[in-house]
Amino acid sequence: MDHKIRIMRKLLTIVFAMGLVFVDQASSQFLDDFQESTLKIDPRGVDGWTFFTGDGTATMTFSASGKGYASVAVDATSDKLGIWWALIKRRVSQNMNLALIHQPHSGVRVEARIRVSEAPRRVNLSLNTQRTTNFHADLMEFDIPDTMQWHIISMTLKGFDAVPGDSVYGQLALMDWGLKRYRVDVDFFRVDIVDIDSVRPDKGVQVPYHPSVPDIQSFGQHISVTGDAMIDREYPDMNFNKWIAYNDSAKVVLLTASGMQNVILRWDLEKFKGKKVFGSGLLELTTYALQRAPEYSKDFGMIRITEILGGAPHWNQENVTYSTFTQQEPIDRVLNSQMIIDVEVQNKSGSKNFITISNPVLQRMIDGKTLGVAIKPLGAVVASFYSMENINSDVSPKLHFNIESDGRSQ
Repeated sequence: MDHKIRIMRKLLTIVFAMGLVFVDQASSQFLDDFQESTLKIDPRGVDGWTFFTGDGTATMTFSASGKGYASVAVDATSDKLGIWWALIKRRVSQNMNLALIHQPHSGVRVEARIRVSEAPRRVNLSLNTQRTTNFHADLMEFDIPDTMQWHIISMTLKGFDAVPGDSVYGQLALMDWGLKRYRVDVDFFRVDIVDIDSVRPDKGVQVPYHPSVPDIQSFGQHISVTGDAMIDREYPDMNFNKWIAYNDSAKVVLLTASGMQNVILRWDLEKFKGKKVFGSGLLELTTYALQRAPEYSKDFGMIRITEILGGAPHWNQENVTYSTFTQQEPIDRVLNSQMIIDVEVQNKSGSKNFITISNPVLQRMIDGKTLGVAIKPLGAVVASFYSMENINSDVSPKLHFNIESDGRSQ
């Protein structure tokens, strides 16, 4: 009898897995392919799509194009700080057996096919329920490298916290793209319970949201900055490479982000040409001083790390100015207006700031598509870091990362 029971259990497991594979390959438990001329809208997000913005003054619309896709349109021209977000969301679980989620080999996959109006940019996919309080827990960002192609992005979650009776919501969002008008076209949006052992791999370049910071000893490459400087939009023809503080009669050369002042950093990565980055990396900055009002909240008083996408590629820190760096291009074309990451600065002098730099950004740096990184103030803050000109090389800016041949894991 025990032998028969074991055989029956194995058969049920096989049937269950086959069912999940069939669902993934042949039909979706939730699919909106946006073929209708109008979208089904429900402000609750239950029987149709809801959409809204937050943390700024950006506004948005979500509408059918009449061409087989829908479009998210965001107007951020009235925003000031650039920490807004905009999302679309709707219930996706009406045809799902949520009891299957907690089977040993099952997971929930959310997938979309999208096209963006600006690149490189990130979007994110997430799942949540009516009980969710941490909306970043089941969220994945995706790096979209161009504006010409459609890109399929997907995230598969194992152990997602949903039980029978819950409402599961699928969500796509864009955050902090800049202060202009932007668009994301959505060709389809689907969510399925899948067999994680046989389902195809997730698609898209995944960028984990605010991952934990690893020990720098887990990296094989530790590269000191080749050039570090400051540029000032208010004084576009002045060089600020000798920005100093007087410390007990000693002069300390600094890099300061504040007001109209940005810090620019670049590295010589020529020897890595043609190689692939493994995982994310870290930017290391050493704090000299921090000034800000501690009661300000929601990112105000942080620093923003962003990619240098244009301007002069081989600027000299001894004579670079805002004008020579930008080469008369608009600053939001020279610097990616979507940050790599926003971070709090360690406030103790001499303390280390280890800041995550994502894999696709590092790869673009090695490939010569990204020319370095810039540090911008986010709100009213004065953040000063030690420059490479100081005698103590331990405090100069550095980049830590792995390439595939390092044979390391983070």
